[in-house]
Amino acid sequence: MLRSLLAAVATTVISVSAVAAYPERPVVLVNPYAAGGPADVVARSLARALEKRLGQPVVVENKAGGGASIGTGFVARAKPDGYTLLLGTSAGHVVTPLMQKTVYDGVKGFAFCSVVAVQPIMLVVNPSRGIRGVPELIARAKAEPGKLSYGSAGVGGATHLGAELFQQVAGVQLNHIPYAGASPAINDVVGGQTDLAMLNLSASLPFIRQGRLLALAYASDKRSPLLPDVPTLAEAGVAGADAATWYSLAAPAGTPADIVRMLSDTVRAVNEDPDYRRVMQEQAIELMALSPREADAYVARDQADMRRLLGTLGLLAK
Repeated sequence: MLRSLLAAVATTVISVSAVAAYPERPVVLVNPYAAGGPADVVARSLARALEKRLGQPVVVENKAGGGASIGTGFVARAKPDGYTLLLGTSAGHVVTPLMQKTVYDGVKGFAFCSVVAVQPIMLVVNPSRGIRGVPELIARAKAEPGKLSYGSAGVGGATHLGAELFQQVAGVQLNHIPYAGASPAINDVVGGQTDLAMLNLSASLPFIRQGRLLALAYASDKRSPLLPDVPTLAEAGVAGADAATWYSLAAPAGTPADIVRMLSDTVRAVNEDPDYRRVMQEQAIELMALSPREADAYVARDQADMRRLLGTLGLLAK
């Protein structure tokens, strides 16, 4: 009995000591998407801001593919010591595990430090198509069901499911062309290989400003301050089709709670960094800093919402 008690006390002392010293070496932040896309901007900006506060390098590693399941699964299997973290999204945590069998549980397999940001989606069209607004898009799509094509950043992501939700609400049928990331999707709609896209604003904004894409509507409850003349989907007549990408900071399940709380507090402090805020604002990314408990609830709500949406689309794993 005494031996067991002493062993438990010793383990607790070691654990507290490890947490107090954290981090003692570089931290890896895994981005489950390819370099150069919106998630990569968030990951690298967050990494630079975190390392200022943590006093250790935060190294971004891109592990793309499988609807974000490759990178997400890598972190789920990592040692739960706070040195391997994930910039997670709904695709990796929620949607892909609902659509197919994965080797990890996207929710129970993680200790959520925070939800750090959300980025609404913009509906854009190639200007050569002669579509100048959402009503014209809907009229064209109803006249020619399945003919207009749209690109997404991949099956199961917010850019795909946002477009599916738009089709449901608007009562239209579009042809989905999935890509391995936002960059190739945006390149093809600019080049005319596809007609339109629903992508994160940061991916499409440079092309909108150059006149190579036309912004039709913003999938948020308020207009983007970067494009204040572009209506929201609700203002354009399609209420109830808002869609956005959210980003978590997550550690493997079993990571010491003190480390998780410390990382959550660090995210809150990072949001006051003027350089970080400026970069995020330029990318139309809305900052968040949820506590671990709030992040758990946020992800659980998204899982319930996505289960319903995927069920109506017939995309739930059998």
